[in-house]
Amino acid sequence: MKILLDPQIFNQQAYGGISRYYAEVFSILSKKNDVEVILPIYQSENAYLKQTDLIRRNGAINVLYNVLSFVKISTRKLRKKKTEQLINKCFGENNYDLFIPTYYNPYFLDKINGKPFVLTVYDMIHELMPQYFEDDPFNVAEFKSILITKASKIIAVSNNTKKDILRVYPQINPDKIAVIYHGSSIKRDPNATVNLPFNYILYVGSRADYKNFDFLVAAATPLLKANPNLFLVAAGGGKWEDEEIKKIKKLGLAKQILQKDFEENELGYYYKNAQLFVFPSLYEGFGIPVLEAMAMGCPIILTKHGSFPEIAGDAAIYFDSNSEDDLREKILLLLENKALKTEFVQKGLEHVKKYNWEDAAEKCLKVYQAAISKK
Repeated sequence: MKILLDPQIFNQQAYGGISRYYAEVFSILSKKNDVEVILPIYQSENAYLKQTDLIRRNGAINVLYNVLSFVKISTRKLRKKKTEQLINKCFGENNYDLFIPTYYNPYFLDKINGKPFVLTVYDMIHELMPQYFEDDPFNVAEFKSILITKASKIIAVSNNTKKDILRVYPQINPDKIAVIYHGSSIKRDPNATVNLPFNYILYVGSRADYKNFDFLVAAATPLLKANPNLFLVAAGGGKWEDEEIKKIKKLGLAKQILQKDFEENELGYYYKNAQLFVFPSLYEGFGIPVLEAMAMGCPIILTKHGSFPEIAGDAAIYFDSNSEDDLREKILLLLENKALKTEFVQKGLEHVKKYNWEDAAEKCLKVYQAAISKK
């Protein structure tokens, strides 16, 4: 089986759950004797892809990239141009059995000559909460609609996501959609040294509106003011915006609410040393940070929305997303009750064992084989 893997998500993300998914699954599949993965990329800034053997090797081009990077000249446009040349060459040769789009741009539809393609749907938030995506540069809802209709098979990352697909597109045959969970691959690097406070609540990732970070700040503010030695750490998600800085200063908590960027090998340290992890998002199709926190022995507090109850089960504490008081009480409960904290650490460590990338890759392969057989 020859699989042509679309590069678009690797060009969009340096970090992120979607690119991690494809890097993990296809790194495993590429090692199988009867599977060839064709990825038209010479070099990438994606942290997960760099750790695989999927990137094409071309000595002259890689030397050029390295020289330009060394003299601080961006290679982004050059990489994009080379990637487009490579994938168009693959389309022209037509020597593959299956195409896998990694995001929703349908640019490939008139280039794959009727070959089957399998679409993974990560969530339906653009369709269910359009108010947060009025200026979407990727036209996700429109493009996703086209691909969902035309895909040979669809992979949903949770049963909740499958339910949401069918809710928005009831005309889709449910048998066309396979549910395949993500895995967990986070590890704690013993050599990683990170400057973090001793006593902190952890938040990870984007702080976009639906992620509900402001709600977490509001809930945690009285706790932070009551305890100057308690901190809220926002890991990743980019530096504070000007508006965020103003809000935090107005609260008088600029020294206790911190934003920290991290390298991939440092993330395990953030989870391992946190008092607890809060994921207050109003919707997630899966939520890889849930597995990361569990794997690192960090107790979790989640909303009851989206896929969280399905993915975390009874290994997390849930709060009412309409009540700051309820979230604050749940945080305080874990901070003060060591026995309860230990209980949820152990639940998480046991629960996360059911999620692994090897299993996900095998299930994806079966869907890919079915798509080819159907065609």
